[in-house]
Amino acid sequence: MDHHFTGIPELTGVPRVAVVIDVMRAFTVAAWAFSRGVERIVLAPTESEALALKEGHPGWLALKDGAPAAGFDAVNSPGLLRSRDFTGRTLVQKTTAGTVGALAVADAPLVLCASFVVAGPTARFLRTEGSGPVTFVVTGEEGRADEDLACAEYIGRSLAGDDVEAAPYLHRARTSRAAADLAAGLRSGYHPDDVELCLEVDRFPFAMVARQEESLTVLRPVAVPGVPSGSR
Repeated sequence: MDHHFTGIPELTGVPRVAVVIDVMRAFTVAAWAFSRGVERIVLAPTESEALALKEGHPGWLALKDGAPAAGFDAVNSPGLLRSRDFTGRTLVQKTTAGTVGALAVADAPLVLCASFVVAGPTARFLRTEGSGPVTFVVTGEEGRADEDLACAEYIGRSLAGDDVEAAPYLHRARTSRAAADLAAGLRSGYHPDDVELCLEVDRFPFAMVARQEESLTVLRPVAVPGVPSGSR
């Protein structure tokens, strides 16, 4: 399947199929949230709109980048999220790069959000459901984030259906600027396990599809045929 890579600033027009990549940490966090029982994730364009959505819908929760803040129930850290119970809840997510990228292509006929933890299921979903060239949106560092580009390239290589060795791609992610910043504690809302949790390939057996539901962009997990029902 034909594919190419672009940053958010270079997006032009509406792609036929978009895969939005944010490894550290938005779409690793989203996958963990689904694994902890979240029913759906509403992607918000601003923190103020995230809080407004939460206020207007009793029972919804809100998550943001950075340090804990009034009104928000969680931060963008897989390590801090993995022990929470979100069964049946709706989570509103606003992050610096990942949610921005997803909203930028929200009008595409097919939008997936991905990271290493759902890389294999994402590739399998695209092989069965994709209907055209794939635009990989590399969200970090205006399209230059090596962890996101490595994940996009790994999924792109996997589209052919062949077994692809993950180690070289994970090495690039592990030695990326984002990983170094996280490991050094330079990003707020951080857990010491975050980097390693972001580098677990195929941790979860679903892809994550974003669709328009009324006026909202909503992310949901979609089980992928041929993928074991339990995470490894």
